[in-house]
Amino acid sequence: MNHTSQPVPVEMSDHPPQKLHPIGVYLKVWGYLFILSTMSYLVDYFHISGIARWLLIVTFMLLKAGLIVAIFMHMAWERLALVYAILVPPLCLAVLVWMMTIESGYTFWTRILFFDQAG
Repeated sequence: MNHTSQPVPVEMSDHPPQKLHPIGVYLKVWGYLFILSTMSYLVDYFHISGIARWLLIVTFMLLKAGLIVAIFMHMAWERLALVYAILVPPLCLAVLVWMMTIESGYTFWTRILFFDQAG
């Protein structure tokens, strides 16, 4: 997605200048969201199953969420510090969940090993 369309400053009588974004940007994103939703629906329509199903559904979901956050919540035009403040904590949580998932396998098999010997 390119960021060539810059916001246009608009002066209002009683308010400080505001930036308005071209309507074409929102219509384009709406079209992308429609296409991604259609592709998500087609995963079920074509009876894709197993890990491919979940991989596709989660990928489409994350792409749609990213578009909504970037354009409709105006993150694409925010300062980098604000973007980091919003995106880094969930990323850190995802890494920690991934690490706990790895650790859970070790803990599970350790318990199986030691509880099996106790009986």
